[in-house]
Amino acid sequence: MNIKHLIIILFLIPINIFAQTFTVSGKITDSQTNEALPYSNVRVLNTTLGTAANLKGDYEIKISAGDYLLVASYIGYYSDTIKVNLNKNISNVNFLLKKTEILLPEIVILPGENPALEIIRKAIEKKKERNLKLNTYEFEAYTKGLIRTTDEISARGRTVSAGVGTESDSAELKITGILENQSKGYFKKPDQFKETILARKQSANFPPTINILTGGRLIQNFYEDDIRFFGGRLPGPIADDALDYYYYYIDGMVMKNDRKVYKLFFRVENPDDPGFQGSIFINDSTYELIQVELELNRSANVGGIFDTISIFQQFTSYDDIYMPVDYRIFAKGNVLGLVDFGFELNTILYDYKINPELNDDIFTKAIVTVLPDADKKDSLYWTTTQTIPNTTEETTAYERIDSLQRLPFSFWDQFSWVSTRTYFSENFSINGTLNFWRFNRVEGFTPRLGLYFEDYFDQRLNSDIDLAYGFSDKRFKTDFSFEYLLGDYRTTSLTLNAYNTIKILFGSSDEYADLTASLLALLNKEEFRDYYYSAGFDFKVESEVFPVLALSAGFLNRKDKSAQNNTDFSFFKKDREYPINPNIYEATINAVTAGFKLDFRDYIEDGYFRRRAFSGDYYTTFESDVTHSNKDWLSSDLNFTTYRLYINNYIPTFRSSFINLDLFGMYNVGALPYQDMYALPGNINLLSKSFTFRTLKVNEIFGERVATLNLEYNFRDEIFKLLKVPGFKDWEITLNVFFNSAITEIGEESAALLPVEIKTFNKPFYEIGFGLGQGIIPLQLEFAWKLNYRGSNNFVISLNTFAF
Repeated sequence: MNIKHLIIILFLIPINIFAQTFTVSGKITDSQTNEALPYSNVRVLNTTLGTAANLKGDYEIKISAGDYLLVASYIGYYSDTIKVNLNKNISNVNFLLKKTEILLPEIVILPGENPALEIIRKAIEKKKERNLKLNTYEFEAYTKGLIRTTDEISARGRTVSAGVGTESDSAELKITGILENQSKGYFKKPDQFKETILARKQSANFPPTINILTGGRLIQNFYEDDIRFFGGRLPGPIADDALDYYYYYIDGMVMKNDRKVYKLFFRVENPDDPGFQGSIFINDSTYELIQVELELNRSANVGGIFDTISIFQQFTSYDDIYMPVDYRIFAKGNVLGLVDFGFELNTILYDYKINPELNDDIFTKAIVTVLPDADKKDSLYWTTTQTIPNTTEETTAYERIDSLQRLPFSFWDQFSWVSTRTYFSENFSINGTLNFWRFNRVEGFTPRLGLYFEDYFDQRLNSDIDLAYGFSDKRFKTDFSFEYLLGDYRTTSLTLNAYNTIKILFGSSDEYADLTASLLALLNKEEFRDYYYSAGFDFKVESEVFPVLALSAGFLNRKDKSAQNNTDFSFFKKDREYPINPNIYEATINAVTAGFKLDFRDYIEDGYFRRRAFSGDYYTTFESDVTHSNKDWLSSDLNFTTYRLYINNYIPTFRSSFINLDLFGMYNVGALPYQDMYALPGNINLLSKSFTFRTLKVNEIFGERVATLNLEYNFRDEIFKLLKVPGFKDWEITLNVFFNSAITEIGEESAALLPVEIKTFNKPFYEIGFGLGQGIIPLQLEFAWKLNYRGSNNFVISLNTFAF
């Protein structure tokens, strides 16, 4: 060993000693009954470190070597303090907490006076003082989420699926998914927030991209005025307007150590209003909120999916400012009587730094960022990181789920008769039974085979090929697509499409499924679509150049040809005839494209992708593209330039109600072929889709210069609650009001190319209507009226559902 090696070793030895972290673990119980005290607080005296026990009273805390005093506390008990000397892991450091004894004089309530109200007034003032003093803070958090179902579950991408009806009705819920992460968060007034996920792990049936439920972002702080649930804002128990919204009464007094604590019960004054109910605990004399034990009331549980939603949160003083130290939510519910489920979230927050200097560079559009190595942390890392101990049930669930995921992947495990995809592996699938075929008057019966390759090469490569053969038009069709994503968060995409296939005329305006079109043709000899043939390719590059702005550029080459009726087959209505499939303007189009997307919403960097975060606040997005075709330098058959602009607005109004306002504009200069015009999105008999024109048929109105406005005001069930409409408020009937308007024109150059006569709205068209639904049933009964251009379909009743 030379002197150089010796020096390196001497430097490494003290570094390892100081970096080493040890674990103290044990249980917190009642000293008399020996019953566990769930979610008890454990603090390291004279530090900002701490944790909370789990449901079974088990705790563990990770700290570096040294001498410490650990303090365990629980409302209604005296705290217990234990001294530990740490130079190794220590277990069975158990706390025995003694119940406090309190003898209080009888509370005398005078006529017309509720003593609880004065306590709440003082708690509200204390909250305001706290919020004035709190300008910035840092914290660390550990979060564990549990999903409970009767059947095993699986996840792909961002979707979690569970079996329906494969277990007996009496089967108990079991843990079928676990998520854990460690994060560090920052806050700066007025509303800047940032959280970084340092490490995460999950059960083997979940992809890591699902694991972004961080403690700081997800928890609700009951020192805030508005608490968000299910897209709505609920007043907190010490909100500025809480006294006008909730009824309170003193439920008793308890002790925490030698300090008296008020226990108050509260509920919403009007049971039709959404809100909380339960107990809050407020310090005597100083009036800080120190604990909440709440439930959402029935009115806040839209649709009644959840049987119960319980919330538990505790607060501890850091530099005389009370901060949340944990957050627990427990939910149990049922979807349409088919699937029972439960969800638990347990978060602990610790190592607070109050009012530190925080650089503005910390806060970006990325409110949550997963570090690149967050998924690479090994078991050694987790043994030195603050967590909530696993219960025996959680440990068993991890082992069961991991063993199931190690079993060979079976085709029949993923097969379903009512699926659009059938997976052979995590990354490869074919089209499912619902789209193995299609039928229309041009192709006739057409079997299909789709091959789909997803998330290859570290979720960067996606590709698919669709093969089909029409027995009536005797044509073989191919449709190939390829996408490769670049950048740390895959914010640059290269896409290529090559095809020789049949296309739906004005397909961008058609909201209906292929299966719906096929069944209507086969069973009722009803065709609402028209078709044409197209062969060619297109290529596009799109990249996020700024956090709010993405730019794109591309090129397309295609040759379009008309298609004709080739079959008159139908199982029924044989005396009917299919409508003639219209001709198009046959041409070869070579064009360059460009576009932009503008989105000011914050986003989450989930370790692979950036995805926009929905906060429930107002937002507007913009998207635009231009297509330029030129005879000279692009050798295209036509000269035209088409501009399109899409604007989407989300506007929250009152409670959980909101407005969606979509604006679309298209303007063309030059001779635009018929198949490239825009058709107002219409509907078929008895069915309708959101953000479409309910009183118009599919492909009824066209144009090359188009402006549309689609406004939908989703009141949910709030309006009937406010108006106290009998039956409607009790059955949670929802109301959606819509207004649609459009104007369309065609210039002389494009009109000269038209192969058929078409209708336009040279003056604005208006329609209005409303839909009635129920909170959790995915359909609405809609009623719509034309306000002008009256003729046919002046009044329409339809069913709006995603199923068709």
